[in-house]
Amino acid sequence: MSVFAVSDLHLSFYKNKPMDIFGDNWKNHYLKLKENWISNINVYDAVLIPGDVSWAKTVEEFSPDIAFIHSLPGKKIIIPGNHDYWWGSTASLNELYDDIFFLRNNFYPFDDFALCGTRGWLCPNDTYFTPHDEKIYKREAGRLKLSLDMAIDANFKKIIVMTHYPVTNDKKENSLFVDIIKRYPVEKVIYGHLHGNESFYSSYQGIVDKIEYILVSADFLDFKPVKII
Repeated sequence: MSVFAVSDLHLSFYKNKPMDIFGDNWKNHYLKLKENWISNINVYDAVLIPGDVSWAKTVEEFSPDIAFIHSLPGKKIIIPGNHDYWWGSTASLNELYDDIFFLRNNFYPFDDFALCGTRGWLCPNDTYFTPHDEKIYKREAGRLKLSLDMAIDANFKKIIVMTHYPVTNDKKENSLFVDIIKRYPVEKVIYGHLHGNESFYSSYQGIVDKIEYILVSADFLDFKPVKII
């Protein structure tokens, strides 16, 4: 069994939303994603999808997008991103498909790892951070701690954290997210949200304080899920 990751799928089968306005590599990106996924992932693997799964605004609009994900091999674990307006009741979402787990205020056990996480948010002192963001930032930090505490209570000794937003601001400064992560046996942190060469490297990548940080935005990976375990 292996664990892969890819975020920011930005699917839109309900209503056509061309993505190539964000770059030529986005043209028919779902076809590249499907080909790469099927070529590298089998039914026993897990695929972590940290947010911005779909442009849908309701569960009904989301239906063809989640059906597409269901058609691909592997166990999929999904957290919400800032564009996932379709996300309603997590419990109801988790009744849709046996091979898809929606992670919010909970965690998912896979082999000897616990998969934890939350959406995250902009961090203080980021270029785009405003006073309005402070409350959401602290709430998301609390949700991350809740997920990690649940894994510890279940006696997991190895943890992978998923966030949609990077866990630092664009100056790579410390944050509540980083402080919380460092208090737990977290081995890897995967995140997305960042697009384009001008922003790909605006947060941690590689080993920092013995924890590996991995950017998995689909366009950064050229729409090929990356193996992290």
